[in-house]
Amino acid sequence: MKLLNTLALTIFTSALSFGQTLQDAIHKTDNERYTDAFNAFNSLVAKEPNNGENYFYFGDYYLLKGELDSAKLMWNKGYAVDQLSPMSVVGNGRVLWLKGDQAAAKAEFLKAQTLTKKNKIKNAEVNRGIAKIYIEAPTKNLDDAILLLDDAILKDPRNEDNFLLLGDALLEKTPDNGSAAIKNYNKVLEINPKSPRGIVRVAKLYQRARNYELANEKYKEAKGVDSTYAPAFRENAELNMQFKQANKAIENWKRYLELNNTTEARYRYATSMFIGKQYCEAITEINNLKQRGFSNFYTERMLAYSYLECTTETDAFKKGLEASDKFFAIAPKEKITYLDYKNKGALYSKSGSDSLAILEYENASKLSEVAAKDLAGDLAKLYSKAKKYDKAIEAYNFKATLNKLSPAEEYDLGKCYYFGPKNYPLADSAFARVSKLSPSYAPAYLWRARSNFQLDPKNEKWLCEPFYDKVIEIVKVEDRGTPSNKAMVMESAKYLGDYYVRSEAKDLVKAKTYWEIVIALDPADTQAKTFLGLK
Repeated sequence: MKLLNTLALTIFTSALSFGQTLQDAIHKTDNERYTDAFNAFNSLVAKEPNNGENYFYFGDYYLLKGELDSAKLMWNKGYAVDQLSPMSVVGNGRVLWLKGDQAAAKAEFLKAQTLTKKNKIKNAEVNRGIAKIYIEAPTKNLDDAILLLDDAILKDPRNEDNFLLLGDALLEKTPDNGSAAIKNYNKVLEINPKSPRGIVRVAKLYQRARNYELANEKYKEAKGVDSTYAPAFRENAELNMQFKQANKAIENWKRYLELNNTTEARYRYATSMFIGKQYCEAITEINNLKQRGFSNFYTERMLAYSYLECTTETDAFKKGLEASDKFFAIAPKEKITYLDYKNKGALYSKSGSDSLAILEYENASKLSEVAAKDLAGDLAKLYSKAKKYDKAIEAYNFKATLNKLSPAEEYDLGKCYYFGPKNYPLADSAFARVSKLSPSYAPAYLWRARSNFQLDPKNEKWLCEPFYDKVIEIVKVEDRGTPSNKAMVMESAKYLGDYYVRSEAKDLVKAKTYWEIVIALDPADTQAKTFLGLK
């Protein structure tokens, strides 16, 4: 797709070089009004089947849409019917360049330049045609592109495209420094202050610099100059999504789709909604695309991810798994990442199929060290939930070698030690780390108490006392009766009531206060009633 990005704004050329009909077709392509542009080019080649320039710019139309094979087909056809046209020769050279035959391509480019050496304007057009492919092709030749465009400027100094392309070449050469590029984009605006293409180019540089305000103002300016210039709305929408302005993005996208309601445009819209985490909107648009007959492994991937997040959708996880299955069935192996397995595992987990979720996470973990590190925590939780405590402990300890565990992970690790290998010292250590990270989290002290009880089951040392005491201290009186606190407080109070009856710290008055806590929470508790003489 990178091959297409710059061409989206550069294929419009001066009226001096073309008849009005071809100019109109190119202008429609530049505006991303693809249906109208296609019809215009179709009409042109039907009327003038031997005009190589029509095919050359028809090829640019396909190139902009990402249909590289169709672009090559048009350039080949233009050369076949009109080998004397300089632009047909450039098109043939482009095909050769994309095939990797650079020597043959340069020979064709030289031929096109020779054909136009007596016509400065046409020669500048040839230079631009060559420079574009040098800038945008996977194999680049930026230095030669810059030389060609410098020469084109000398020969055709008022042509916007020279400066647009030169700015693009310089930005490609120094992507971290846009100063040289913006000088050329500003020259476009000197030639034509109302050029939406020049304004949008400047806006995109501000966007690269993460300057939302200036970029947004420039996009608004471009839309004000030409309310039919679709790329300004699309770029503005993508800026909005980048800065989490979803409502503004959707507003711009809807205007873009009014100008360009094609399948390709709607695919871009769906992709933008997905990238911007507007998952429910993405689902709606992708399903509309599928009804139009458009589907690929990217759409199935986006659906699988989106259904995991858009829980308001009926049978979301089931639909997500169906999309994930389709994705794995059609995606090239090299395009599948561990995140695809992770997503499928999460869908299984949400559907209640933890055993299948574990398999997906395990498959993902085997793909790379990065995957293993990223998924260690998720796998540990699933192992713990499935009571595979030894594996959970292994996964948590592996993750701990990479990053500190969160309080929730330490808490779960403590439970794994407690219920799995019954390693109570390590369980206590894990719960101690939780209490250090979250000092007001009462359950951490409850489980420290329980772990220490297993180390002192006959209460010979009364190891649990400080931890149960901390539970009573942390849980406010008014919160003791809540479902999450009641059992915890009663367990703590009973232990402390017994402690002040049977330990060396015997204090019947204190013991009574704890048994009164128990009876307040459960008036029918027989132990409390016995101690308090209520039987």
